[in-house]
Amino acid sequence: MASLVVTALAGVIFGLALAAPPGPMNAIIAEESVVRGWRAGFRAGLGAMLADAIFFVLALGGIVAVLDRVPAVRPALYLAGGCLMLYFAVGAIGDARAATSFTDASRAAATGFRKTFVLSLTNPYQIGFWLTVGVGLLEPGTLDVLAYAPAVGQALAGTLVVQTGSPALLIGFFGGIAVWIVTYPAALDAAGRRVDAFAPAVATLSAVVLVGFGLLFLALGTLRLL
Repeated sequence: MASLVVTALAGVIFGLALAAPPGPMNAIIAEESVVRGWRAGFRAGLGAMLADAIFFVLALGGIVAVLDRVPAVRPALYLAGGCLMLYFAVGAIGDARAATSFTDASRAAATGFRKTFVLSLTNPYQIGFWLTVGVGLLEPGTLDVLAYAPAVGQALAGTLVVQTGSPALLIGFFGGIAVWIVTYPAALDAAGRRVDAFAPAVATLSAVVLVGFGLLFLALGTLRLL
């Protein structure tokens, strides 16, 4: 039982590690949360989570690995993802101009779910995760997590052993993503209600992040085609 609990908690940590880092998905979630409210931010998070669930099924069937062997797939994904990010950045700029303070979901229809879902499906980094770490999580076996810690790995070996390929790890993994898409929009929503200038500032920052990643993806896609 203790082993299952440790494995589930490790899955939660892995899920948070995938969901929490700054990037285009969290930029869209942030924009939706402060401009349209917690529910809109949560729905945007669900879009990215649904894409991960699809990648999980594809990785389980080995389809993701097959797609990665086709040379043209990665450049096409980079270019498609870059164009989408720049397109969504235009919407974020419009939100930044229109949002003089926090406004709730009644101001405009929330489209965050569609944005994050489509963007996740064209995100080579997300696909790369499921080709590497994701495959490792799916394959039955054990992972001695702390054994890889610098300097103290040998001393800590055997302290935290995770059962890969177990339902507990996978449930914990998606549970970690769920925790993030609930708490992150809630925190932004609460801050937006307290500080009038927060909503336009976050919408502006979201636009900057999307433009930056969009240009990066277009550059990487172009380089891979050359």
